[in-house]
Amino acid sequence: MNAVENCVASDTERSRGARTPPAPDAEAVQDLAVPAGRSSVGGRALARLLAFLGNPPVEFILWTGERVVAAGAIEPVARVYIADRRTLFGLLADPQVRFGDGYSEGRIRVEGDLVRLLETTYHAGAARTKKFSVVRRGVELIRRRHVNTLPGSRDNIHHHYDIGNAFYSLWLGRTMAYTCAYYPTPQSTLDEAQVAKMDHVCRKLRLRAGETVVEAGCGWGALALHMARQYGVKVRAFNISHEQIVFAREKALREGLGSQVEYVEDDYRNISGHYDAFVSVGMLEHVGVDNYQTLGRVVQECLGGRGRGLIHSIGRNRPAAMHPWIEKRIFPGAYPPALSEMLQIFEPWNLSILDIENLRLHYAHTLRDWLALYEGARDRVAAMFDERFVRMWRLYLAGSIAAFTTGTLQLFQVVFAPGKSNDVPMTREHLYAR
Repeated sequence: MNAVENCVASDTERSRGARTPPAPDAEAVQDLAVPAGRSSVGGRALARLLAFLGNPPVEFILWTGERVVAAGAIEPVARVYIADRRTLFGLLADPQVRFGDGYSEGRIRVEGDLVRLLETTYHAGAARTKKFSVVRRGVELIRRRHVNTLPGSRDNIHHHYDIGNAFYSLWLGRTMAYTCAYYPTPQSTLDEAQVAKMDHVCRKLRLRAGETVVEAGCGWGALALHMARQYGVKVRAFNISHEQIVFAREKALREGLGSQVEYVEDDYRNISGHYDAFVSVGMLEHVGVDNYQTLGRVVQECLGGRGRGLIHSIGRNRPAAMHPWIEKRIFPGAYPPALSEMLQIFEPWNLSILDIENLRLHYAHTLRDWLALYEGARDRVAAMFDERFVRMWRLYLAGSIAAFTTGTLQLFQVVFAPGKSNDVPMTREHLYAR
């Protein structure tokens, strides 16, 4: 982690065209409780914002050299430089969106550990949830919502996944799996952990040679190929990302698995047929709660009263909207559900939940590995896109690490079966057998 943190901190300093104020000395830091008459209007407003956020130990340095530190902070975890008045007042008006935009554009720079800064603000944010709830609901009402209708889902998926297989190949590792890995040991590599995740899923599904599996949302096809190659099953995998489907089909042909795996470029709502197992890894976040009963109906019809299923999804401990900057700039239409919301998939269709596992810290580990690879490829990313894109995706990955380490986000694997099926395990021995 230290190597990643150092890389993030040093690379952040390369932001173009920003004037770097002199580093504050100890006396200046202690002088934060500046009387109102000696600080600017913007500085006083920023101090109030910090108080509203729970006074996280962060120091802001304005373009004028004025320093604003949270009350009671002795040593800030990071220093945040604000380039101009417009950036400051945008941050004050809508901190959740404008911080991300300002950082992406180089008008907000971070000196120090970006992940720790975000963890600190997330922890402080948890303490202010009740106080902020009325304001937050008002802001969310006026924000444009990206809906997951059939055409809306295609637009949302295209925005994120179809920006180029070459880009994702720089930092996802050999498997091209863009979901939480499973680390059998802390020393496991990213590629080892992704393969271990696929085995973990297959063992939970108790796959047997000759069975049929349907996969909803297959990414670049790694899990479907693994199920066919290692477990001898036939797979139909659905996805609405054209770039991913083309990649997966070509890989299946290269590996001689074209007769065992069929990749279908279509929406999960159009799945038909009967299968022994249903699996979805990393798609539910793009479905939307309004469509959960539809997904449950698809699952129930696919299994036809027998078989078993698994859904793997980012989630939350209680219902809450996706972070607005992530939803606006990175993942339009995304929504990580609480377990109470996921029940809408199962309850109307008499699908019995057999097992729930939370892999939250495995996802934080996965993201650290992704961020390290991303930073190693930053110059190539900049050549593909631009410096703004480099910073935007760095913030997305770093913020995701912080969300999982602070418990803001969870990672649920839910195993289920039709309610009348007795083909369910009596013990958990199958999870550990090799």
